Amino acid sequence: MKIYKESLDTMLSIVRNYTQQTTDMEIERRVYDIIDDVRTNGDAALKAYSEKFDGVSIEDFKVPQEEIDAAYESLSDDLKAALLKAKANITEFHSREIEQGFVDMDTPGIIRGQKVIPLACVGLYVPGGTAAYPSTIIMTALPAKIAGVKEIVMVTPPQKDGINPAVLGAAKLAGVDAVYQVGGAQGVAALAYGTESIPKVDKIVGPGNIYVATAKRQVFGQVDIDMIAGPSEIGVIADDSANPVHLAADLLSQAEHDPRARAIMVTTSESLANAVSDEVERQLKLLPRESIARPAIENNSYIAVMDSVEDMFTVMNEVAPEHLEIQLPDPMGYMSLVQNAGSVFLGAYASEPLGDYVGGTNHVLPTSGTARFSSPLGVYDFVKRTSFTQFTKERLEDVATHITTLARTEGLEAHARAIEVRFEK
Repeated sequence: MKIYKESLDTMLSIVRNYTQQTTDMEIERRVYDIIDDVRTNGDAALKAYSEKFDGVSIEDFKVPQEEIDAAYESLSDDLKAALLKAKANITEFHSREIEQGFVDMDTPGIIRGQKVIPLACVGLYVPGGTAAYPSTIIMTALPAKIAGVKEIVMVTPPQKDGINPAVLGAAKLAGVDAVYQVGGAQGVAALAYGTESIPKVDKIVGPGNIYVATAKRQVFGQVDIDMIAGPSEIGVIADDSANPVHLAADLLSQAEHDPRARAIMVTTSESLANAVSDEVERQLKLLPRESIARPAIENNSYIAVMDSVEDMFTVMNEVAPEHLEIQLPDPMGYMSLVQNAGSVFLGAYASEPLGDYVGGTNHVLPTSGTARFSSPLGVYDFVKRTSFTQFTKERLEDVATHITTLARTEGLEAHARAIEVRFEK
């Protein structure tokens, strides 16, 4: 791995100059055309794209419930146990995120409040192809269930040999109401606008390739979305008390996701930096996904040697990583220094894959520096808030002049008259 030994200012400049993927206007145009086609032609467009992109002829997009039930029963006992453990921990953690409305009646004659309402229908996008992501299904469906969403539907690309049983089994376990065989930008468009077979949803969540991400961005406003997720990334803050073998393994756990993934470590120990760099190279050669992880390590990843703990956190807050490991003595004591991170893993035994699967926190996280302003997926993403107000005539009269003054300052005479008419003799 590349090792930097620079001043704090220089290192911050290196972080800021990191170039994220630029907008590909050709992909934007292709996705726009697909979305427009699905919006106009519905199921007919979906069938055409399934044949064109997936090589599968689809007559009925909805997966029969008996097929979903059979898929769950076919799972190994070990996989069922792992999914059940993940479900229990995720449910326990996210149940603490439930929001309550409130009513303020402290002033006589005035009632104000907020009502928290779950979304009616949510769509999950689950990638297909050679990979299967049952963990993503439970990470997205369970918070929606806890929030009280009435209907959860899922789309996933059709497969010539059928949808992976682990995907269908996880959908059953997580309480997904319907599964549809459609993927790509066309799947996102189907969820956003609805077709003869697939219902229109209020929000779309879940990861996907560049076409899926582009489609989500284009339909935002027609529906809500969780986020535009970029390549995976991990940041590690460590000193010479940490084990370089562990650190290298953790860095590679994200590098194997995508050639564009980032693995970044900051340390105060030059000897640790060298040891981790050597260990990453040794472990890389043993990985089945070396062809994916190697370009991520060689092109996008680095280790920075800093002068102090404070400098390490300053640099990592600038990175704003999706995942952040703190491998320092008494790691909890450093949480006050964390400003920008999607999810934080504290200590030698909170390795990042713990959060990917059974730790209980969500693995749908902000990437590409967006942890500066956004949060992990949670129950709060599946509700909306409605405020309400009630004033008596006397309480309205108390503030009437203030309202009309502000309304006329803004040139909105009808606003002012709507108040004054209530007090005319």
